[in-house]
Amino acid sequence: MKKEKILDNEYLEMDLLLEGIYRKYGFDFREYSGVHLKRRLSHRLSVSGLKSFTQILHRVIYDEEFFKLVLLDLSINVTEMYRDPAFYLTLREKVVPYLSTYPFIKVWHAGCSAGQEVYSDAILLEEEGLLGRTQIYATDFNERILKEAGEGIYPIENIKAYTENYQKAGGKASFADYYSANYDSAIIKPALREHILFSFHNLVTDGVFGEMNMIFCRNVMIYFNKELQNRVLKLFHESLVPGGFLCLGSKESLKFSEVEDRFEIVSAAQKIYRKKR
Repeated sequence: MKKEKILDNEYLEMDLLLEGIYRKYGFDFREYSGVHLKRRLSHRLSVSGLKSFTQILHRVIYDEEFFKLVLLDLSINVTEMYRDPAFYLTLREKVVPYLSTYPFIKVWHAGCSAGQEVYSDAILLEEEGLLGRTQIYATDFNERILKEAGEGIYPIENIKAYTENYQKAGGKASFADYYSANYDSAIIKPALREHILFSFHNLVTDGVFGEMNMIFCRNVMIYFNKELQNRVLKLFHESLVPGGFLCLGSKESLKFSEVEDRFEIVSAAQKIYRKKR
């Protein structure tokens, strides 16, 4: 959080809370957007009956279960399968032909949330005949969310929207082929999950993650300040093989970053870039 935003006692208390979380648990939110943090932490105030961020800090230090609730508040878990269908259509048309030239493909979904985007990618690769030689790494800093992602179980009420997105994204089969219905839940088929490894990784504090052919980090960095965005983009550049692809969210960009000139644009509209060789 930029220091110029500390204009009153409330922002000072929030700074101290973030410092306490970092020193006690090792999770670093100090360079997240101040507006995002205040909104999420204010939500925790309202539902917990506490009156200040200082009271949250006290609870966080002495109550690990309460900290887990705060951590969930600060996680970014708004997603769906085939979100932004035009992105996946572009991925299928402009990126898959290059990926198909590799004997083995490694893909990293950074900030994977509950896994919807990961399974969307796995289905696309399956339909293009590439999943059998692909290893997908899906990471997040929230272990509870990672557990949900690994289970691949979603409310059946969401399937209609997911199916519509899949069709708009150029799906080649029936979306029903990729899940089984069980009362009020839809369970992703095990054959897709076999190619995905869900694991802990914190973009803020952890280092390079393998040598990837493609990295997804969509709609995560919008919650970071500019300095943290730049640091994470450099991490992605270092984690990609030459010619590897970087996929960002609709409101994210390489513009004005230190690595802007190290990538070429594959699709400006869909924020897909390729690391220069």
